[in-house]
Amino acid sequence: MTKRALVVDNDFFFVEFLAELLEKRGVEVLRAYDGKEAISKLEEEGPVDFLFLDIIMPKIDGKQVIEYTRNRFPDARFPIIAISGLLIEQMDGLKKLGADYYIAKGPMEEMKVQINNFLDRIEKEPLTSPTDNNILEPGDLLPREATEELIDILNFRHAVIESIGIGIIIVDRDVKILSANSMALDIMNKSLKEMLNHPITDIFPKSEKAKIVGSLKKVIVQQELRKITLSVTTDTGEIRLIISALKIDGEIAGWIIAME
Repeated sequence: MTKRALVVDNDFFFVEFLAELLEKRGVEVLRAYDGKEAISKLEEEGPVDFLFLDIIMPKIDGKQVIEYTRNRFPDARFPIIAISGLLIEQMDGLKKLGADYYIAKGPMEEMKVQINNFLDRIEKEPLTSPTDNNILEPGDLLPREATEELIDILNFRHAVIESIGIGIIIVDRDVKILSANSMALDIMNKSLKEMLNHPITDIFPKSEKAKIVGSLKKVIVQQELRKITLSVTTDTGEIRLIISALKIDGEIAGWIIAME
């Protein structure tokens, strides 16, 4: 039976490099160019035999995709391979990412050899335990100060959002959920797989849909409004929502929804 792999990276050329390498080994390759598309592919296609993905991607990052995949397919134990140009800078936090194997990006020719050797190895020694983490480093890779600082900033911002005493949901322009902190999951009594990449209106009762859609539109159309506050009733009780527009470089990129 033909094996299938999902390759996820916002670098088109790297996706093609890895896809070509896998296809030469007879593997059917599904491609995704960001975390949102990866989740959609997994929803449509189901579990795969290998999941290769970059860690740092816009909107939904690799860590969120890994968490989603573990929740979505708890009984389908297929290898998740994280690939990143920032892998060396992330050494201390690798276990928290939840992947089974880690490959540091480097020169393509060296990576080709490493990945082929890696595939030979896991075909002979199937994954048996989630603790069997392995790191493959092509060439001599050194930490870079700028990327270390970037990781620190990302980790700090993640910690702030998780520590805020209210629920926070980040919504993309297509009204699909990009991120939800643990407080939001608790308030809505939902798991990450029920929230991530689902339309924001799907997590509320149908009776509240018109009210929420109207508020999303209003805060975009009437940009002098910095926020809209409303109450909605859910199975878990009444929730107060504060909706504001998410702007990046002055452009509307989606919405931030705070809840308590």
